[in-house]
Formats: sequence, structure tokens, C-alpha cells
Amino acid sequence: MDVVPATVSAPLRRPPLPGLRPAAGAPPAAPRRAPETLHPALWLGHQLGRSATQAVASGFAALDAELPGRGWPRRVLSELLLPHPGVGEIRLLAPPLVAAQRLGRLVMIFDPPADLSAGALAGLGFDVEQLLVVNTRARVIPGSDSLWALEQALKSGHVGAVLAWLPPRLRTERLRRLQLAAHNHDGVAFVVRELAAAARPTASPLRLSLQAGGADRLRLSILKRRGPPLEAPLQLALPPVLSEAARRRAQSALREPVRGLREAVFVNLA
Repeated sequence: MDVVPATVSAPLRRPPLPGLRPAAGAPPAAPRRAPETLHPALWLGHQLGRSATQAVASGFAALDAELPGRGWPRRVLSELLLPHPGVGEIRLLAPPLVAAQRLGRLVMIFDPPADLSAGALAGLGFDVEQLLVVNTRARVIPGSDSLWALEQALKSGHVGAVLAWLPPRLRTERLRRLQLAAHNHDGVAFVVRELAAAARPTASPLRLSLQAGGADRLRLSILKRRGPPLEAPLQLALPPVLSEAARRRAQSALREPVRGLREAVFVNLA
């Protein structure tokens, strides 16, 4: 008695065994794609992450080589952690801020820790008359929220670049709100925080620490990025804004454990 029904006239096809070539006429197998090519949010552990939007050049080739997307990211917050204001943060960020102005877009600076020197900013390329500086810490209205104006600027989508000094010990949920607002911001957004914030988690995809590395030099460490850790800090040469006498004073200030260097674009910064 036959065990195969009479209606079965063609032999069953088995999948080819590993290592065997497909039969003649069979369709070619689809090429296997690397995981990091499937989506900008995917990358391998040894790679730098990519960005769905074009990054903004930092103006420092060594830094661009270490940033995912080869530049400052847009539509997110980039955190800069400082031991004190004035280590060189404005000179570091001048290239992307000036680039936004030259594209005809508004640049907003929130709550600088001291008055800004218009002459030093102009020397860095800023159009000072088109620079909007907002001070929210005056608390003219009792109980007002100092971060409200920053959040609204990010949400508006009409600002080219933002630089803000945040209040110390900022709660995680407040920083997350700013990060969500930055998704509507088609530009770079930098927030400056105290160095102690490094011990607390953050929703920001990029976090750096800055320290003075000498006169007109900056020591930069990448604490968080989309990619592997950066083992050694970067040493960046900043545009000089100091006179020769001020440069000598800055060099001697490096030996003081507390004060350190102060950014020359600030006026009367204690």
C-alpha cells in the first residue's frame, strides 16, 4: 500500500543545506545589511553614533572627530559642566553661535553669570546688536519660573541657537522638560551646569566637562555621548582674547587651587 497520496505528483523541496550553492535559476539571497545602516539611532559599541539631522561644526577639528555626527547635535540639549564660570565656554561655543547669526537666525543667551564684554564678543565674530541676552533670575514676579522663558524659546522653533546657564541642583524632571522642548528647536542648544551634576543622571545625549588648561587653552572631557567613552581629555587652543599682561596673570592664576582662570568675555566676574 502506498503511503504517499496519489495526488502528490511533485517531490517535496527541502531548503538547501549550509555551504551548498543554490540551484540554478533560484533567486539570489538578499545582501545582509549591517545593523548600524538600518537606522540613525543604531550603532555598534565601538562606533560613534550618527544623527538623523546634520550636525553643526564646532570649529575645532579634534572635537568634531569625537562628536557623534561630526559636530554639535541639533534638536537636543548639550550639557557643559564647569567647576566655575569663565573657563573658556563662550570661546568654545562662539563658532556655532556666530554661524547661526550669519544665517540670519536669532541667538539667545540666558542668565550669564556676569555682564558680557561687547568688545570681546565682537572680537569673536558676534553681531552684538543682534544678540539677545535674557536675565530671568531677577524674579520680578514672585514665584515665577526662571526656566519658563528658556523652555518657550526652545519650543518656538524660531531661534537659531541657545546658550543658558542653569540654576544649580536642577531637578531631573525639569531638565527632561527642557530636553523635550529642544526637539522643536532646529539648532544647537547648550546648557551650562555645575561640575557636581556629573554624579546625577541626565536625559541629554551629550555631556562634557570643561576645565581651564592654561592661558587660552581648554581641557575638555566627554562624559556621555552616543558611542564609546573617550579615554583621554582633549586639549583645545582657544582664540586669544587676553592682553600680554592679562595672559601672565592668567598663567599665575593656574597655581591657585580655588580661583583658576576666568573667561575674558565676562566683566567683573569674581
